[in-house]
Amino acid sequence: MKILVVDDDKEIVELLSIYLKNEGYEPIAAYSGKEALTKLSTNPEIALMILDIMMPQMSGIEVIKEVRKDSEIPILVVSAKTSDMDKIQGLITGADDYVVKPFNPLEVMARVRSLLRRSQKEVKDDKPDVLEVGPLVINKDSHEVKTLTGKVIQLTALEFGILYMLASHPNRVFSADEIFERVWQQESVVSAKTVMVHVSHLRDKIQKATDGEEVIQTVWGVGYKVEA
Repeated sequence: MKILVVDDDKEIVELLSIYLKNEGYEPIAAYSGKEALTKLSTNPEIALMILDIMMPQMSGIEVIKEVRKDSEIPILVVSAKTSDMDKIQGLITGADDYVVKPFNPLEVMARVRSLLRRSQKEVKDDKPDVLEVGPLVINKDSHEVKTLTGKVIQLTALEFGILYMLASHPNRVFSADEIFERVWQQESVVSAKTVMVHVSHLRDKIQKATDGEEVIQTVWGVGYKVEA
């Protein structure tokens, strides 16, 4: 499985590449945003991107915006920017997860594995697992969400995971910690803001496609739910 590592610091690229090789992945290096986009276009089999934010000429945020125009590849941001707003901006733009420098390479590898698990769909039988919730049709096997009028809603793997989990347990309220542990498949640490950003982004996409319908509801002080 090929992993694209993007950072203008060559030592960081080399360090992550060593750990990726030890995990059985094939790292592909890029040292600028423009080079990253070129590598993605010429290597469609790349399964995930590890991306720095602060790079000259083209920032990581700009790279994410370009990638998200036509791809839902998982993106793990690794950045020296530590403020909550920096993290939220990365997540809203389309990143799937965020690690702050200096980082533990083993933590980065754990997050890579988690994101790849979420992005790999497994077909368990010949019949598609389809849910209809309000104005949405959710197909688990194809990881596709459509409106009842046939309009496709483009979601990231994590956004789809959140929606499918809530829709498959109608009327049940899930806390942010539960959502994080089930969808990210990691033990919850400080997950509430991360979940909040992804739910907000997911809601925006649904509302734009359905003329403002509220599919995901907030139960204040408790969590989120989808009503039957």
